[in-house]
Amino acid sequence: MARTSQKTRTIRTSARRKPAKPAAERPASRRRVPAGEAPYHHGDLHDALLAAAERVLERDGLAGLTLRAVAREAGVSHAAPTHHFGDLTGLLSELAAIGFRRFSAAMIAARNSETHPLMKGLANAKAYVAYAQAQPGMFSLMFRTERLDMSRPSLHEAATASFEGLASAVGAGRNEKLAGDGLTLDQAAAIARAWSLVHGFTTLLLDGRLHDILHRLPAGTGVDQLLDAMLRSTVPRPVGTS
Repeated sequence: MARTSQKTRTIRTSARRKPAKPAAERPASRRRVPAGEAPYHHGDLHDALLAAAERVLERDGLAGLTLRAVAREAGVSHAAPTHHFGDLTGLLSELAAIGFRRFSAAMIAARNSETHPLMKGLANAKAYVAYAQAQPGMFSLMFRTERLDMSRPSLHEAATASFEGLASAVGAGRNEKLAGDGLTLDQAAAIARAWSLVHGFTTLLLDGRLHDILHRLPAGTGVDQLLDAMLRSTVPRPVGTS
């Protein structure tokens, strides 16, 4: 048999080689995963995108939170967030719903740690401020109504539960049960007063506007003591006391 030429062997070898598949067509198990992150299953992508969005939010602020930034953080195609959330408003709304659920859980735990109605109210307020300090990006997003779709079921449910927790805490301090859709004017005023007081304090704190007050306080006195004194000053004192 005639010896196979070098040219023939080269042609046969090249024919056996298959062209490399584009990265998008490679199996998911072989795609590169960002360092320090575990690969996720396809069914976990929704949650992975939300986790990525939260990281972007706390690191870069709301201005830096875009669909492309989230996709890049999660290590997926730029179309993935749109597929799962529709648009940026949808993503922000689902993220805010997570924030409200955590927010409510923190305040419920704080209230349950006390037995006296007054102390329950103080604990609730302190948990409100503590949550905002720990997650300022998420807290700010939760109250940016113009960026959210409040009719989205998950967000509507979480935000409503948060409000009902606030109303419950105020009602406990008044020895009343404030629940349901009906409130008297006096009850509504009590809720608005308590919410305005704590939310206003929190906003001033996050914006750094309490600095002038805090640096004038006695040594060893800080935010917690200022908040506690402010809240206690709003509690009605018995007649005849000074």
